[in-house]
Amino acid sequence: MFGYRVPAPDQAMLISGGRRGLGGAPFRVVTGHGKFVLPVFRKTRFLTLSMCESEVTETCVTKQGISLHVRAVIAFKVGNDTESIINAGQRFLSDQDQMSVLTGRIFAGHLRAIIGSMTVEEIVTERQKLAAEVLDTSKTEMAKIGLIVDSLQIQSIDDGDTGYIDAMSAPHKAAIQRQAQIAQAQATQAAVEAEQVAARNQAEYARQTAVVKAEYSAEVDRAQAQAAQAGPLAQAHAQQEVLAAQTELAQKQAALRQQQLVAEIVKPAEAEAERIRVLAVADAERMKIQAEAAASHDRVALDRMLIDQLPQIVKEAAGGLAGANVNVLNGADGLGEIAAGLVAQGLTILDSVRQNLNGQSPDTRPDKADAPLALQGYTRTPDEDTEQAGPENGRTDQA
Repeated sequence: MFGYRVPAPDQAMLISGGRRGLGGAPFRVVTGHGKFVLPVFRKTRFLTLSMCESEVTETCVTKQGISLHVRAVIAFKVGNDTESIINAGQRFLSDQDQMSVLTGRIFAGHLRAIIGSMTVEEIVTERQKLAAEVLDTSKTEMAKIGLIVDSLQIQSIDDGDTGYIDAMSAPHKAAIQRQAQIAQAQATQAAVEAEQVAARNQAEYARQTAVVKAEYSAEVDRAQAQAAQAGPLAQAHAQQEVLAAQTELAQKQAALRQQQLVAEIVKPAEAEAERIRVLAVADAERMKIQAEAAASHDRVALDRMLIDQLPQIVKEAAGGLAGANVNVLNGADGLGEIAAGLVAQGLTILDSVRQNLNGQSPDTRPDKADAPLALQGYTRTPDEDTEQAGPENGRTDQA
């Protein structure tokens, strides 16, 4: 648009004419945005805000009076604030290249002053300290002209033909050379030792190779000898293994056959024998029970028969005594004894019959001596009765 102006990102637009700027400046500062500028009535100029560089090459005298040629590079720019832009615009707007020239001169003066207070050793070994001191001393002066320094680098320091720096570095060079020689000697020694070790290793390898070859040859010879003898031995071992296998197979077959026989013959025979034995035991038990029942029945019947016949037996026994010449003594007592004897004989006969039926021998029978006198066929004579009766008895009882 006609009359609208916009500064670049690294520029500051200075508008003169019309109102004054900040602090009574003869122009207004515009950065980062555009501004409508009336043509003819307003005038615009642009001040660079980009980085600038200034190189300083200066001969400086140290605290020791030794001249040094110092080369340094300064990186600087116009400050971003409005005050710095106004200060720089008022000084360098017409000729902005003068910023580098003036900055170089300023730093050259401060560099001479700082180096003059230091020794060569300090300058050489502490370059960063030198740059920091130069920056600190020039900061205020650079701010007055609207410039700020970003960095200062001391690129080189040279003492010309005096040779002071070389002499100063000679001990270090000698130490370095000595260390280099020592390192070289150590490296050479290490190389020699490595070669010796390699030679020893090679000799040892050759010896071990020879030993291995000899052992290999001996092993081959032994293997060949064993192979020559291995034929008959292997055959014998094979036959022995075959016989052992056959023996084991025969044992297994015999064990299997034994198990088959036990399962097919022995077990069934044992089962059949057990069955017969159980049947025989059961049959014997049955017969025993039947015999015992029959015997019990016969005894009961026989006992009943004997009991039924006992009166008849006693009657017959009494009948036998009817025609006998028996003298009964003691009256009624003697008759009782005779009756008791008859009954006892009947009971004795009954016991004998029972024992015969039970399988017992009648080894005990009523002794004739144990029977009553009337049953022994004993007859008293009249004389004996007379003698026994006595004169006072005077009578005889006869039955």
